[in-house]
Amino acid sequence: MAKGAVKSAPAGVERRPALAGREATGKSVKVEPLGPAERVSLRASAESVASLSRALGLTLPQKPKTSAAKGSRIALWLGPDEWLVFDEEGKDLLGDCAKAKQLHSAVGISHRNVAISVSGPAAEACVNAGCPQDLSLAAFPVGACSRTVLGKAEIILYRPAEDAFRVECWRSFSDYVFTFLSEAARDAAA
Repeated sequence: MAKGAVKSAPAGVERRPALAGREATGKSVKVEPLGPAERVSLRASAESVASLSRALGLTLPQKPKTSAAKGSRIALWLGPDEWLVFDEEGKDLLGDCAKAKQLHSAVGISHRNVAISVSGPAAEACVNAGCPQDLSLAAFPVGACSRTVLGKAEIILYRPAEDAFRVECWRSFSDYVFTFLSEAARDAAA
């Protein structure tokens, strides 16, 4: 096998998503796992942002709690030199990052993370059942994102619409996070 090549699963072995087949609904909220996506944890200095933005095909956000989207690709600002970039169509993010001419660190985390959608009129109340952050539209508008907690698990929270959130968590915490959100969905009121 060539150096750096990824070994695929043996024939007949199926890789199942961590939350396959799970779904929860409340009166006015729905909690469901999102499909697979390519994800990269990206670290870079301010001098590298322009080159990486060109390589990725979207301008990396520079302000706290902001995001940028173009097509199926979304970049979330997590810190002054850190982003989570994901592509819902599975396009090669690492390959695109490799085209950047400036120093940076890009680590593929597609199999480490799981994404959960929380949507509906009571989505905000559902997430706020375990997240201490102010999620009102005034404080956390559409496009906002942050690294925060849900119960006892660290998550990355992104608001793609007024009544929807994308919750990213590590696969090992996905059952806990999904169960927490499912319980909150039963009691959430719009």
